[in-house]
Amino acid sequence: MSPVTIADLDELLSANEFTRRLGASVKALGEGECTLAVRYQPEHDRPGGMVSGALYMHAADVAFWFAVKTRLGLADASVTSSMTTAFLGSARREGFECRARVLKLGGRLIYGVAECTAGARPLTHHTLTYARREAGAPPG
Repeated sequence: MSPVTIADLDELLSANEFTRRLGASVKALGEGECTLAVRYQPEHDRPGGMVSGALYMHAADVAFWFAVKTRLGLADASVTSSMTTAFLGSARREGFECRARVLKLGGRLIYGVAECTAGARPLTHHTLTYARREAGAPPG
């Protein structure tokens, strides 16, 4: 397996509509870690100018997906099994970062966390579980 690069993951972000609409770029990678920079886009605002909670969850899921790929490679087909989110603060008309890391890479399940922040302000904390899948495996 060749190492996954920032360029590889930025290409993956732009290749899929569900990731493209996130408005993110990969800021940093490490073994089992990924940080996304999510730019501010008015279409993600709730009334009153607060960034929608769904955007934080989307960013956490994508950042964790990429963190998993740093361990298992680009072809890995693992999928979200569960995610729990705690909302700690809010961003208003501003971008944010989301850092995810793999805590345990099991034979069938992958466990991890993600945090979204605006500067030093915590916005969300997420716990995630992914189900491991082989590339090309049918769903279910």
